[in-house]
Amino acid sequence: MSADHSASSEQHLRLHEGDLLTITDAIPIDITVLAADGTVLYVNQFAFDRLGLKAHEVKDGYLKLTCHPDDLSQVLDERRTNLLKGVPFNLEMRLLSKSGECRWHLAQYNPLIDESGHIIRWYVTAIDIDDRKRVEQTLRQSKEDLRTITDAIRQVIVVLAPDGKTLYANQVACEETGLSLNAIMKEGFAPQAYHPDDADRLRGREEGLRRGDPFELELRARHKSGEYRWKLVQYNPLKDEGGQIIRWYATATDIDDQKKTEERLRNENLVLREEIDRSSMFEDIVGSSTPMSQLLKKVEKVAPSDSTVLILGETGTGKELIARALHRRSKRASRAFVKVNCAAIPQSLIASELFGHEKGAFTGAMQRRVGRFEAANGGTLFLDEIGELPMETQIALLRVLQEREFERVGSNHPISVDVRLIAATNRDLNASTG
Repeated sequence: MSADHSASSEQHLRLHEGDLLTITDAIPIDITVLAADGTVLYVNQFAFDRLGLKAHEVKDGYLKLTCHPDDLSQVLDERRTNLLKGVPFNLEMRLLSKSGECRWHLAQYNPLIDESGHIIRWYVTAIDIDDRKRVEQTLRQSKEDLRTITDAIRQVIVVLAPDGKTLYANQVACEETGLSLNAIMKEGFAPQAYHPDDADRLRGREEGLRRGDPFELELRARHKSGEYRWKLVQYNPLKDEGGQIIRWYATATDIDDQKKTEERLRNENLVLREEIDRSSMFEDIVGSSTPMSQLLKKVEKVAPSDSTVLILGETGTGKELIARALHRRSKRASRAFVKVNCAAIPQSLIASELFGHEKGAFTGAMQRRVGRFEAANGGTLFLDEIGELPMETQIALLRVLQEREFERVGSNHPISVDVRLIAATNRDLNASTG
């Protein structure tokens, strides 16, 4: 090769290198070239102008001069570690400009490797991502604010994926179930979290999610105490511009008191609750003799209390009328008055009649039945001819009077009741037990 040709090639390379420098100086992002050990070899003009640095400051390492003090130590450590690994990597850092403004940048490090696999250069570009970081911070803050708001609402709030997987639950949901947010997000709400008798209702949930329209369910949810409470769960979908569901929002409202009130009203209808006469409590009682007047005075005195009352008298003397008068004059007058004729019920069925039974508790128990005690909850239960009760039922009755709770036949789950008991008999109970 002639000397003229060699000189021409060298000049061409220098021109080529000059063109590249001109191009990189014109690009409006920070561009830096490093040696294999991280020594700064070149910084483009845009970085010089933005950072306000001079050439000798670059040689000393511009990161120490421009990186935010709170980020510098971590950035240098991560940079040193990743340079040794020899693979592309990214770093996020805050850089100071000559104006004193501090903005987030994404520094992307890419190695230049020779044919032997050795790194000969690192090319670094630093892109301004401050606006993106601020948006991310705003979104994070908004998300935290929303969580704070949902946690403050005293109602269960749950966010679901389109397939029904739990993505988020508020603090009330965690408190009621006794589960952590991580557990709920990982496992969801297992079938054990609901009453066994509500399996069909849960299948309705799956159908509703498939349809994709707003829907609601009533079911019993298990609290961490083991208690089941009725909830009205309302599901509302969030859809994108194409009509595809991207989220389900579910809220659960406690309606247990309402359901119990409805059940009480149904129970009162089952026992043919009689219309309460709000007029004079003695309008059905005819008599003006001295003994009758004395009796009515006792009724008026005893009626306002919640004391258990035993009415004694021969058949046909009006014991039920006295019982009704006691009820009408009491604070329970607006609630049920339930009568049970103990002599008219077979002894084998008396426990079921009084306390109710579960489905399958005995032959012929095809469904759960509410007993008279439950039907009279909040009101008065009148047990006529109580002397006909078998001894084992009397023991169970004593427990109800002492502990104000009972169990249905075939169940070991106690049920609390608030019932005033009035009993009547035409027998001499002392003589019967003597």
